[in-house]
Amino acid sequence: MPLVSIITPSWNVEGLIEETIRSVQSQTFADWELLIADDCSTDRTPEIVADIGERDPRVKLIRMPKNGGPALARQAAIDRAQGRYLAFLDSDDLWLPGKLERQLAFAREKRAALSYTAFRRINETNTVTGRLISVPASLTYGQLLKNTAIATLTAVVDREIAGPIVMKNEGYDDFCLWLSILKRGHTAYGLDEDLARYRVRGSSVSSRPVRSAKWVWQIYRNVEHLSLVRSSWCFAHWGARAWLKRREF
Repeated sequence: MPLVSIITPSWNVEGLIEETIRSVQSQTFADWELLIADDCSTDRTPEIVADIGERDPRVKLIRMPKNGGPALARQAAIDRAQGRYLAFLDSDDLWLPGKLERQLAFAREKRAALSYTAFRRINETNTVTGRLISVPASLTYGQLLKNTAIATLTAVVDREIAGPIVMKNEGYDDFCLWLSILKRGHTAYGLDEDLARYRVRGSSVSSRPVRSAKWVWQIYRNVEHLSLVRSSWCFAHWGARAWLKRREF
């Protein structure tokens, strides 16, 4: 199985980054490199990552020269990545131990340029909150425009199939990336298994729904260049799905 490069931006997560790294080290699939691009943290985040990296050379710290946000940090990690597969994991989220093994087997079976999985939410004390966030079996470009199904911590990209991977410096840079891959004619495939834990924090980049909605609208109009009518149609569907996803029951 080819090497997996795990792409992780970090900023001021000294209390959480070690647990995130441990969730990668606990994977049943061990042929990976974890590229943590630290975006000029003012706490001990880079020191913690560097210390773990001295003991496990698969964990690699990239120090960003100036604070530029998660998209630029992700791109810096991608530029250093050696693996055929890119897996995305934010610095406060967690994977269950079988995540990579199960998803890689699934992606190879489907010959998926992009794959994603189900997940559950946790809070800052690791308590599971809400229901399992299930995912559809597949998504095309047109379907993804109206959907919130691909969570960053669940995404795996096969670079040999997907083609060039370039992050756009936009809010929801991950959504932009998934769209760019599917726009080439690929289909994304979903593995509806509980394999990851998305941490909900008040300070997270995507924790404010109004700002998130503005970002999505800007992507429709300024990145994908959709017409006003199509943007409105897609936004109505996206908003409904986003509301359902945020419900906790």
